[in-house]
Amino acid sequence: MKISGLMKTTLLDYPGHVACTVFTGGCNFRCPFCHNSELLPGFAPEFMTEEEFFAFLEKRKATLEGVAITGGEPTMQRDLPDFIRHIKGYYGLDVKLDTNGTNLPMLDELLCEGLVDYVAMDIKAGPSGYSRMAGIGVNGEMLDNIAQCKDFLIQRYISVHYEFRTTVVGGLHTEEDFREIGEYIKGAKKYYLQCFKDGENVLCRDRGFYSPSREEMERYRDIVAPYVDSVELRGVD
Repeated sequence: MKISGLMKTTLLDYPGHVACTVFTGGCNFRCPFCHNSELLPGFAPEFMTEEEFFAFLEKRKATLEGVAITGGEPTMQRDLPDFIRHIKGYYGLDVKLDTNGTNLPMLDELLCEGLVDYVAMDIKAGPSGYSRMAGIGVNGEMLDNIAQCKDFLIQRYISVHYEFRTTVVGGLHTEEDFREIGEYIKGAKKYYLQCFKDGENVLCRDRGFYSPSREEMERYRDIVAPYVDSVELRGVD
């Protein structure tokens, strides 16, 4: 398990939990608006070993309620299931996983075994816009995996807490994207629109991306609202 970063305490990354956040290195997408671009390549440096992380958990297990695992794309780590088994088996902490939904077998294994308590799955766009948002040619197999992961959360693993979320990027997303997203995630319990924030680590800072206004965010929210149970905004000034 390659750990490329650690936030020792967060009240935001895992809803309802005092948690720490583990950042994994490597991702199969190259979203031009990614704010963790230093974690994208597979050779992203290791921040700490598993043993060092577990030593940290041992010291903090009385105060922490959960571990949020993000990236990069955590499901690229082959030993992710064993890593989570250790967290839950030895420390009894809840686990939240952030994922882009492209690794269907991995997510199915984690959900089937009850290793993940909360899944935050990115919905970059509707199916027709995925390559534009992901920064790579998203092929049919990847789209199928994303669709099945989405359906697993909505229809199959109904006891697992989850959210779908989209980072809304000014200059990239359009109203049509959210009409398609609404149809795509129809029946979902919870969906968040997150406002893009510029920063030094954004992958493509030369593309003129900007933070959408509250009015834009509310308009996109209202487009999706008829399709899902709950739609909320994050990061809106």
